[in-house]
Amino acid sequence: MKLSKMKRLSLSLVVVAAIVGGCGAATASNNQVVPESKLGYSDQGIPPKVEYSKAAPGTSKKFARSYENAPPLIPHSVDGLLPITIKRNACLQCHMPNVAKSMGATPLPPTHFKDFFFDTKRKLIKHKLYEDEVAYKARLTLMAKKEDIAPQRYNCSQCHVPQANAKPLVANTFKPDYRNPEDKHKSFLYKNLMEGVK
Repeated sequence: MKLSKMKRLSLSLVVVAAIVGGCGAATASNNQVVPESKLGYSDQGIPPKVEYSKAAPGTSKKFARSYENAPPLIPHSVDGLLPITIKRNACLQCHMPNVAKSMGATPLPPTHFKDFFFDTKRKLIKHKLYEDEVAYKARLTLMAKKEDIAPQRYNCSQCHVPQANAKPLVANTFKPDYRNPEDKHKSFLYKNLMEGVK
C-alpha cells in the first residue's frame, strides 16, 4: 500500500512529536543538578594535585609511548610555550626538522606536513618519498616554514600533553604490545599509515 506524500509527512510529524515529547518528559522528571564540584573521578570532587615536569627542554627523561604510534608526551616544562596561536608556535623553534638535531629535539615526523597528510601512498611512491625513508627525511630537513605543516597538526597541544608523575585514579591493566622495541620511543606511522589499504 502506497502512502500519499501528505500522509507520509503527517506520520513523520507524529513520530517526531512522540520522540521530542518523550525526551522532554524524561528531562522534566529528573530535576537533579550535579554541581561542578562533584564532577570528576575523585570521591570528593577535588582533582588530585598533579606535578608536571619542570625540567628544561633537553634535560628530562622521556616516558615510553602509551602504545605503538601514540603521540609522545612532552618531557619538558611548557611554561611560556602555551597557548599555541596562529601567529605563535614556540614548539617549532626546536622541533622543525631542519633544526631539531642541533637542538637535541625530536623532529616533526613526515605525517605532520601537508605533502604527506594530503597525498596518497601511490603519489608518495611515485615521488619516491614513501619507500625511500632517507630521501624523504632529507626533503623534510629542507622544510623550515610553518606554512608547510598540515593545519590539522599545527596545534601541538591537541595531541601532545606534558608528562606528569600522577597516580592513576582508575585501575588500568592495559599493556601496550609493540611490534618493534624501537616503537616505545619512536613513531613509524608514516611507514605503516596505509597498512592493509589497497
